[in-house]
Amino acid sequence: ISISLFPQVMPLREKTVQGTAADKILMMDISGVISEKGSSNPLSESEDLVARIKEELTLAAEDSHIKALLLRINSPGGTVTASDVIHHEISEFKTKRKIPVVATIMDIGASGGYYIAVAADQIIAHPTSVTGSVGVIMLRVNAEGLLQKIGVEAGAIKSGAKKDIGSPFRPMSEDERAIFQSMINGFQSRFLEVVTKGRKALPADQLKLISDGRVLTGPQAVQLGLVDQVGYLDDGIAAAKQLAGLADARVVMYVRPGTYKNNIYSQAPGTSTLEALANLDIMGLVRGGTPQFLYLWIP
Repeated sequence: ISISLFPQVMPLREKTVQGTAADKILMMDISGVISEKGSSNPLSESEDLVARIKEELTLAAEDSHIKALLLRINSPGGTVTASDVIHHEISEFKTKRKIPVVATIMDIGASGGYYIAVAADQIIAHPTSVTGSVGVIMLRVNAEGLLQKIGVEAGAIKSGAKKDIGSPFRPMSEDERAIFQSMINGFQSRFLEVVTKGRKALPADQLKLISDGRVLTGPQAVQLGLVDQVGYLDDGIAAAKQLAGLADARVVMYVRPGTYKNNIYSQAPGTSTLEALANLDIMGLVRGGTPQFLYLWIP
């Protein structure tokens, strides 16, 4: 008898979590920090979210009984690129399949989580949801003082003055800061373009107001036009049925074999926000890792 310490990832399978009708609403779980990295903790496995979303959408594209897509979002955001890729994939799926997409925000759907939500035709937030945080942040650590205290000197031999820009082992110069700020401004412009395209009724003055990165409750987001209504997951299902013109539908999810899901609130394994934050490897910045550009609410 042999037991693998690294079990093979099995293909996704469909699991009905509510209803019995032939027509289906696919509920897609977008939880935790949005990243292309899975969990680095061998005792608590989580998948590459971007790859899983692509796998789910590929399966859904081949199933003519899927009449609507419901995004169940519980995320403070994540990396700029991972957030953008998921938004792009959902938008492409919606265009090709010509089916409605509804987003329901659970505890939190902020920054990159909201970025993904605006791909939906309708956004519903719980009364206690936190959303917004439209903005970009770059995490950087300056470890120069720490290294001096322990008698370690770090240096770099480089081909150009800016080759080690962002290094945690030396102070950042003003012109280097300006370079990063220009990049951040570009990512922010991209964020605002995506929100403007997805929320066409959002007034320009409201967009300017929330572009400072503030977070909002569900009811506040409705008042400002970021969200369509306050409601619950059942309201999201009802909205998906209505937009798809369905009298009835069953709600399905795609799961790995051995994963237990018996209702619409069942969570994917290893997708808690706190655990996923650890996967950002913030301490990697101290070890010389690359600074990360994030659509992330990280107070």
